[in-house]
Amino acid sequence: MLFDVEALITWGGLTLITFMVFAESGLLFGVIFPGDSLLLTAGFFAAQGNLPLIPLLVLVCLAAILGDNVGYHTGNRYGPRIFKRKDGLFFRQEYVIKAQNFYDKHGGKTIIIARFFPVIRTFAPIIAGVGKMKWRYFAAYNVVGGVLWGGGIIMFGYLIGNASPDIENYLFASIIIVAHAIMFYMIYHLLKEPATRAHLKKAIKEEYHHFFKKNGNRNS
Repeated sequence: MLFDVEALITWGGLTLITFMVFAESGLLFGVIFPGDSLLLTAGFFAAQGNLPLIPLLVLVCLAAILGDNVGYHTGNRYGPRIFKRKDGLFFRQEYVIKAQNFYDKHGGKTIIIARFFPVIRTFAPIIAGVGKMKWRYFAAYNVVGGVLWGGGIIMFGYLIGNASPDIENYLFASIIIVAHAIMFYMIYHLLKEPATRAHLKKAIKEEYHHFFKKNGNRNS
């Protein structure tokens, strides 16, 4: 893991948690931040009495909602520059393509679903802005997504901390397991849709042909 979330929370408290959630929700460099594991750990800390639960929930949900708004307005104003931007330390064109494909498949509800996927949640609001999605429409999905993701994951960590106080000795492993469980559940939910499966099958087939065509040309 790139960041030691326990150390970050211990050192920065609510201020750092709020900033990281805000950045990951709509600032390009925020793509490197560990949103899910950060919130799970913060919820666990709240259950142990090391963070105030209500201020944590309020600040995180507000940061998530405001961060997405910044991303939306960034895309709305600077869209063409974003698409033409070269790859850098925090930015990759593949991130934009992933978010665009995600948005094309799921429309407005992408703003909610994308919250639960790293990288995509950073670029989805930007893509919504680039696509000139109506702000009121975006804002409604944004509020729902911010509360479900921010509040939901914190409360999940809080409940784990209350149910199993001794889990502190296995906190890192628990965070990894739970974060992956959430991700796999969301993937399962998406793959239940026939249109998503068809799109995925087509993408895999195209990637398969592209790979062998590329390697075949190298060997010839």
